[in-house]
Amino acid sequence: MPADPREITWSEMVAAAYDHGRPATVYGDVTWSGRELLDRAAGAAHWMDSLGLPEGEAVPALIASSPGALALVIAGAGTGHPVAPLGTRMTAREIAAVVEGLAAPVVVAQPEYAALGHEVAERTGRRLVPVPPFEPGERPLSARPADVAVVLHTSGTTGAPKPVHMPQWRLAARASVNGALCDLGPDSLYGGSAPFHHLSGLGNVAVALAAGARMTGIPRFTVEGWRCLCAMGATHTSMVPSMLEMLLAVGELGPARWRVLQYGGAPMRPQTLRATYAAVPGVRMLNMFGQTEGSPISVLTPGDHRAAVAGREELLLSVGRAAPGVELRIDRPGPDGVGEVHARGDHLFVLDAEGWLHSGDLGRIDPDGYVYLSGRRSDMIIRGGENVHPVEVETVLAAHPGVADVAVVGVPDARLGQTVAAFLVPADPGAPPEPELLRAFVRAELSGFKVPAHWHFVTELPRNANGKVLRRVLRETAPR
Repeated sequence: MPADPREITWSEMVAAAYDHGRPATVYGDVTWSGRELLDRAAGAAHWMDSLGLPEGEAVPALIASSPGALALVIAGAGTGHPVAPLGTRMTAREIAAVVEGLAAPVVVAQPEYAALGHEVAERTGRRLVPVPPFEPGERPLSARPADVAVVLHTSGTTGAPKPVHMPQWRLAARASVNGALCDLGPDSLYGGSAPFHHLSGLGNVAVALAAGARMTGIPRFTVEGWRCLCAMGATHTSMVPSMLEMLLAVGELGPARWRVLQYGGAPMRPQTLRATYAAVPGVRMLNMFGQTEGSPISVLTPGDHRAAVAGREELLLSVGRAAPGVELRIDRPGPDGVGEVHARGDHLFVLDAEGWLHSGDLGRIDPDGYVYLSGRRSDMIIRGGENVHPVEVETVLAAHPGVADVAVVGVPDARLGQTVAAFLVPADPGAPPEPELLRAFVRAELSGFKVPAHWHFVTELPRNANGKVLRRVLRETAPR
């Protein structure tokens, strides 16, 4: 490969990785070799050529993890028609808002999403095109390093999701970084369960494809789906800590062949990490911090996780240190060292004129280089002139045994401007913890002005299609 990373394309990595006759994709009773996957991708390219698509424009697609979806993504990257997967669990109204931002005249949909696709097409004035079974073809799949390989959308917690264009060379750089961190290779079996349109879905699938891993997946995360991944011998996957806790609670995490469990989105409880090691001895744990606009920014490595269970539990509250090839800085830090986390690196996608990704996340970097997040810049609560970072309070409350899930928001206060409100899902709905005990629990760890003044017990937290808490909804529904 060329020495200059700007000369490497993701399409070249995939083509080289799957030029063989060994099994490459295993979904149910459908197994394709690496050569078959590339040949079907060439067939998908012929089909895309027939649609009369504008060169370089993203193609909105209602697809889920499957051999056909992989072939379509590879074809789109290699023909100048990058695929933009849509959230199949979203409503037609939500999907239409995404499609309106794209120029392609079509919406393509796998057969199981035809009804949803029809409604989206009607709302947006696009033409619905069903995705057919792809026959093998011989069309060359080539791309220039600056060409867009795939398009993913942000989660849109505060507005309409925004498209993130992933150039070939930057996606190749991301695949190299993540593939090395996760130790992915031809002897790996990557089992996906995240929504295909999400960074944890296609974003991680793209990494596994570039590494030449065998591929499998389930439509969505369930205990039964997890059993299927285990039975197939999957070695790598990504998840969130709550999934681990669900599996541990029903005794389904292991034993299995898991080599790497990658997670993100929330800190890992020490007791959850210990139980994971007990259930799957030798598994390597990775916490990668990042976003659709660029990931990973920082990494809590397998060594960090082992250090945490050996006594340095505070490491689990961090998101690790700078990922390989990443330069970090804290923009305009306050007296507490907290400011917006900025990152610069070849594998990041949305950058300013100087090459910096503005994460929108507030955090600080300790003397050892570990990044501790405090929340989104837009979520910060200003209570009587004091800054309260929701994630800091949530992290403390999440450690309480009586709390299954928690979100903290700022609500209006006549005297202080804002005050702190906590929304909690109790571990035992019939016996939620007493607010006074929760106040004491938080106060033992944090300053008094950070302790919630309002406590609301709910059955579940409102989340968007990507699983992110909708703080805006909580703020609007908070009792006054």
